[in-house]
Amino acid sequence: MKLPRRKFLHLAAGAAALPSVSRIAWAQAYPTRPVRVVIGFPAGAGGDIVVRIIGQWLSERLGQPFIIDNRPGASGNIATEAVVRAPADGYTLLLATPPNAINATLYEKLNFNFINDIAPIAGLTILPNVMVVHPSIPAKTVPEFIAYAKGNPGKVNMASVGNGSSAHLSGELFKMMAGIDMVHVPYRGAPPAMTDLLSGQVQVYFASTPVAIEHIKAGKLRALAVTAVMRWEGLPDIPTVHDFLPGYEATVWFGVGAPKGTPAATIDRLNKEINAALADPKIKARLADLGGAIMVGSPSDFGKFITDETEKWGKVVKFAGIKAD
Repeated sequence: MKLPRRKFLHLAAGAAALPSVSRIAWAQAYPTRPVRVVIGFPAGAGGDIVVRIIGQWLSERLGQPFIIDNRPGASGNIATEAVVRAPADGYTLLLATPPNAINATLYEKLNFNFINDIAPIAGLTILPNVMVVHPSIPAKTVPEFIAYAKGNPGKVNMASVGNGSSAHLSGELFKMMAGIDMVHVPYRGAPPAMTDLLSGQVQVYFASTPVAIEHIKAGKLRALAVTAVMRWEGLPDIPTVHDFLPGYEATVWFGVGAPKGTPAATIDRLNKEINAALADPKIKARLADLGGAIMVGSPSDFGKFITDETEKWGKVVKFAGIKAD
């Protein structure tokens, strides 16, 4: 029996629409089980603090736990490779950070290509580092610190959260532009670096604002400058490095990525929900307290940002001759 032409076309159109309907249904159903967010740094680091704020919001919003999985080591490469090798189903995500952009040049050989193997989902927040010194350092301004370092070559120890980290490159850029010598002391994450700075084992640290702010307010550390071009409203009386070394700028950023091949509908759903979190007044206020400006945008916006950061820091790594451990 032949179907009437109108009915046939109706059925054909319905069949063609099934894949689209399935994708929409998949996105609406996601997530149906816990989601793991892998972080390449210890608990208590700046990115850890930020992603736990967003993760809690997503857990409440989507009805499934967003579990934070800290996997420190190798400047974030261990965590990144774990996500690259994970199923591309939206249930294993990565907290993307500056080291992901830096490592592309820092390491001669990696088991992955970050830009090609991680699908960008959304940026979270961008914030300056803050140049903090132990109170034993007599300098109270950037010019005084530069003069002190020049008068004590090789005697100023600079902490970082690892070779090639944002804190390290912020310091290397400062050394290069100021013409000074400091001894780089890498740590396995922010907590031990901050512990040694507070005890005076190291004297200066270009720390992320979430890690340093409470110690600054308590008077345990002295903030000399922030590393963004503009002053930070969290410490409005603190100048920028740029004020004394024109052209200096170094920021920390955090975002979310997933294994390449993760369904576009899932990525779009996560992007939409993350942007909704960043628009929530309470979340905005909490991130502002940590010194962060929100990074609302599409997955492609975040992808372009990562590409630009990779190019920028690649030039610094090559100029300074920095090598991976």
